[in-house]
Amino acid sequence: MLPRFATLLAGLGLTGLAQAAATHYPLTVDNCGKPQTFAQAPQRAVTIGQAGTEMLYALGLGDKLAGTSLWFNNVLPEYQAVNAKVPRLADNDPSFEAVVGKRPQLVAVQFEWMVGAQGVVGTREQFDELNIPTYLLPSDCEGKDNLVGADGTRLQAFQVDSIYKSVSQLAEIFDVQARGAALNAELKGRLDSARAQLAGKDLSGTSAMFWFSSADIDIDPYVAGRQGVADFMLRTLGVRNVVESSEEWPTVGWETLAKANPTWLIIARMDRRRFPADDYQKKLEFLRSDPVTRNMDAVKHDRIIILDADAMQASIRLFTGLQTLSAAFASDKSAQ
Repeated sequence: MLPRFATLLAGLGLTGLAQAAATHYPLTVDNCGKPQTFAQAPQRAVTIGQAGTEMLYALGLGDKLAGTSLWFNNVLPEYQAVNAKVPRLADNDPSFEAVVGKRPQLVAVQFEWMVGAQGVVGTREQFDELNIPTYLLPSDCEGKDNLVGADGTRLQAFQVDSIYKSVSQLAEIFDVQARGAALNAELKGRLDSARAQLAGKDLSGTSAMFWFSSADIDIDPYVAGRQGVADFMLRTLGVRNVVESSEEWPTVGWETLAKANPTWLIIARMDRRRFPADDYQKKLEFLRSDPVTRNMDAVKHDRIIILDADAMQASIRLFTGLQTLSAAFASDKSAQ
């Protein structure tokens, strides 16, 4: 047991979970409608997506990782040492051969468009043929159609329980259930803290929009749609999303967004450089110089929040992101 988990278990009154029943193998997990069977706790895993990578690090499983890929931000400071020992197969999507070449006993996937029916890395069936179990984070498959829209379309509102489910299932797969329980308790505590910071504050007239990136700096941006992860963050804190599309990250014209005139702009900070607008400084320069955006209230009054891109995803960073948003909204003197 890692020291941070032992301390957390004790602090939460969960010490009894340290003796949680061991996983019985073979273990079969129903994952996004496809049962995956594990003969034993995986000794070698590959992650495609930062959310799954940092989730495994948080569970103290960094030594089980044989490779990572698809990064939006630099790794969290507390995981720098363990991350330095893990090969990075690609900053974005790795090749099927690169993943298989690591001989993984588990491939943990953040997005179905990476490993799925039209996966750019491969299909789950391709991995099945090689007896390699795949685990798709439930947050990207439950209540969502990933064949509609560039990043999928939500059929139902994102549920934060899907993150807790990922933590619990990965903990069971690796036989570290006590660590999973402790991590989930910590994440729920952060969510409660974010809500508590806004207790008694009327945000019924407050609105916001998330700008993730843009294929080019001066064209329609990728913004957070309704029912997705970022929208959940706003709903949790009692703030309205001005974007009405149910796509996860639709493109919407700046004229439309300026007309909606959100109270707050939340822009993604990324360390990747796939698109020009991945650089948040370029986003800020555009907002303050473009003749349409510079007249938006949020820009004129500097109501702009910088948030790590992976905090806008179904990841453990989401909970820190909620606390950041809550602190900013709490500072708004116009909302009582």
